[in-house]
Amino acid sequence: MCGRFAITLPDDAMARLFRAQPANDLPPVPNLNIRPTDPVHVVRQGETGRQLCQMRWGFVPHWARALNDGPLLINARAETLAEKPAFRAAARARRCLIPASWFYEWTGEKGAKQPWKIATPDDTPLALAGLWQEWGEAEARQATCAIVTCAANETLAPIHHRMPVVLAEEDWPLWLGEAGHGAARLMRPAPEALLRAEKTDLV
Repeated sequence: MCGRFAITLPDDAMARLFRAQPANDLPPVPNLNIRPTDPVHVVRQGETGRQLCQMRWGFVPHWARALNDGPLLINARAETLAEKPAFRAAARARRCLIPASWFYEWTGEKGAKQPWKIATPDDTPLALAGLWQEWGEAEARQATCAIVTCAANETLAPIHHRMPVVLAEEDWPLWLGEAGHGAARLMRPAPEALLRAEKTDLV
């Protein structure tokens, strides 16, 4: 599960990091509490190279009659996305990177949950694996996305049994479809030393 995350990197720095052409209508940064259905930054492969653009966090299958038709698909399970009708085509042809500075998880009982900030030791930006889908017609058409998740590594398992798939820079071309086939092998837990968890405050 990945239900909240943050982005603090300015647009121009994001564009340089991912070597992507930025769109003109990117979401405001910094945003320390990105929620489902919020607009998010996404890096995808376009006709002229990588594009840094805005998408709605909450994947909407092409057959949906409305944005809120059916469950809110903010995550796609790595183990089943190639088989699920909602994600199957996107897993083959519409993979993306979702930049994040860190993400959040919670522990504890309802009403007294403790939020945890999960980041690299030096807050280096993360590239989360994602899938995207355009939905709607004409002026109502918009791009939507989901974050791919896998089983948690040993570092994060005490907090939550799932985690987003975090992609190393050398794996970005393969995930984006720039370097042939075999992206499925990238859907694995992050190395143990990559992330740390610390208690934080979040409303």
